[in-house]
Amino acid sequence: MTAVPVQSAPAQRIRPARPAAAPGAARRKRRLGLGEPLSYGWLLGPGLLLAFWSVGAAVGFIDPRTLPAPWVALHTGWDLIQQGRLQEHLAISAFRAGQGLVWGVGIGVVVALLSGLTLLGGYLIDGVVQLKRAIPTLALIPLFILWFGIGEGMKVIVIALSVFIPIYVHTHNALRAIDIKHVELAETLGLSPLAFVRHVVLPGALPGFMLGLRFGVMGAWLALVVVEQLNATSGIGYMINLARTYAQSDVILLGLVVYAILGVSSDVAVRLLESKVLSYRRTLAK
Repeated sequence: MTAVPVQSAPAQRIRPARPAAAPGAARRKRRLGLGEPLSYGWLLGPGLLLAFWSVGAAVGFIDPRTLPAPWVALHTGWDLIQQGRLQEHLAISAFRAGQGLVWGVGIGVVVALLSGLTLLGGYLIDGVVQLKRAIPTLALIPLFILWFGIGEGMKVIVIALSVFIPIYVHTHNALRAIDIKHVELAETLGLSPLAFVRHVVLPGALPGFMLGLRFGVMGAWLALVVVEQLNATSGIGYMINLARTYAQSDVILLGLVVYAILGVSSDVAVRLLESKVLSYRRTLAK
């Protein structure tokens, strides 16, 4: 009697099970306040402040001579828009800030590369920049007035210097933090200096540059507020200074609101750009 061979079942490939996410990970993430970088949760605080301001002005708790009601500022803004004055001052202020931002970013990146990639550059440049960090930029305005006068050039220089410092510091720190393994790999592959900058330096410095850009944009608006108080004949700061002379608190409040909107919108724009160019990074906020 011939034995019938028993065919064994085909061996099935056993795939390692993926580790399941901790059941409370998402809840812990929400409890920590971590989420999308452009979520709307940050509007809660300003919304509550606006509600308190509106109620206080409506019931007479806030003196309108000290702080006008929100709707008064809106009405004043609408009148200035119809007259064309707000758009004119806003365009001039944005142009000043834009000039300073472009110069500050460009010079900050170039100087950071020279200081971060060369030993001699680090010795000559970094100490001077760190010394400048100890001196507030606004404290240099009297000296800048003596050197460059009180015209538009001085205003742009002050804004550019306020942007330069955070751009340099964060880009330089990012360059110094590049993994040495990447540098050794580039040397092993024999990358040219241009390829080394493109494939190693720029990707390594990009996170620090984007962080510096956030601080730089805010620094540009802060410096703009100050320089437009100095012998300016146009701009949002000039409008506020003129309103102070005539005790127009509603115009002063409108100017401050415009500054706040410019600063917040610029920061949101930079954060949106950061989320796009650094989308490859996995962080707690993603």
